[in-house]
Amino acid sequence: MTDNTPNKDHVGLTDTFASRRYFRKFEGIMRHMLDVAGVMEAEQKLNRDEVAILTRYAAKLTHTFRALSLKYLLVGRNTGRFFGSLTMDDRDSGFPVAAEIMTMANDAQQAATHLENMASETTLKNEMVQTILGDREVPTKLQFALSQRLYYEELAKGDLFWVQNDPQADWTGNKSEQRRTFRLHWATYDSQVNLPVIYLMELEDTGSVALPKDERRWPEVQAHLSAQALGGLKLVTIARGFDQDFDDLHPKRLRRFHLGPMYSHAFTRQAGPLREVLADAKAPVGQDWALVWTEEELLSDRVIEEKSGWFSTVEREVFALDPFGAQGPDLGATRSERSIILPQRPFQVLEEKNLPGFGSVRKFVVSPQGRVLQY
Repeated sequence: MTDNTPNKDHVGLTDTFASRRYFRKFEGIMRHMLDVAGVMEAEQKLNRDEVAILTRYAAKLTHTFRALSLKYLLVGRNTGRFFGSLTMDDRDSGFPVAAEIMTMANDAQQAATHLENMASETTLKNEMVQTILGDREVPTKLQFALSQRLYYEELAKGDLFWVQNDPQADWTGNKSEQRRTFRLHWATYDSQVNLPVIYLMELEDTGSVALPKDERRWPEVQAHLSAQALGGLKLVTIARGFDQDFDDLHPKRLRRFHLGPMYSHAFTRQAGPLREVLADAKAPVGQDWALVWTEEELLSDRVIEEKSGWFSTVEREVFALDPFGAQGPDLGATRSERSIILPQRPFQVLEEKNLPGFGSVRKFVVSPQGRVLQY
């Protein structure tokens, strides 16, 4: 059951059981994403370090959904206090709206204070027992108090996926004494489309101090990349801007992973063929979903030298753009690949329909036993 919010594409999950089903669905999808990463590692599409990075962000998303599920555990119940309901984007992404993540970030800053002023978990459970046995009542208000305590405890643990997840750097070796290599990674929750987006950049560093230890360059790099982490920007725009702004940092490979949209016959109303597939599949609860994600990749093709001042030159990257891709150079990347993960029954319907445009989409299918197979 959903209530329309002022934004016609955003709805509040005001039904207790619908809300819990929604969070269980995402918890399962995140588990399957880890299996997909394992399949891609076996295919050598990702190396072990890259799988570890993507797994870390998937874990952060799992923790975020878990915290939100606790916050809204008693939604639809008479708790004696209005606390709203989860707002999700049911038209474009199927994910919670970015405002939910922003509110959670604010709550996290005050989690310690809230926990200090709350009764302990043991105290609340003892009071629940007394209410049930002594007053013969459902202890809804106490259940709500406990759910909020567990919510703030989850926030206090940290390791959550925020709207902005700052860049981190991993050293990947030296090409020479003055040329180190690093893999940078960062992530955002894109507020325009309400989807998590993960970035990976491989670069060479010819600075006098290693990038993560450089007290001047590293904060500048973090600020620059965070400011450019916009889904609407082409990868080539991000990479060229970075290459121009940092003369001794040379981006060789930039990738972006858009996680979503998530389609669900029970919760979303996106247009398009996947909606028909899920409707026709008539899959049981928990099996009526599909998650699409897109990987974009930009590679440096060669290096040229440009004059810098009177007597020196700097390296500049020339990036490879695919002139023969579906969108040609307008794609702003060397390549782009779409994938989809879905349970077995929706996959069977998708195959039977043989829909145009899905031939080139990589399909990861979740078997009833939970194994992920690629087709």
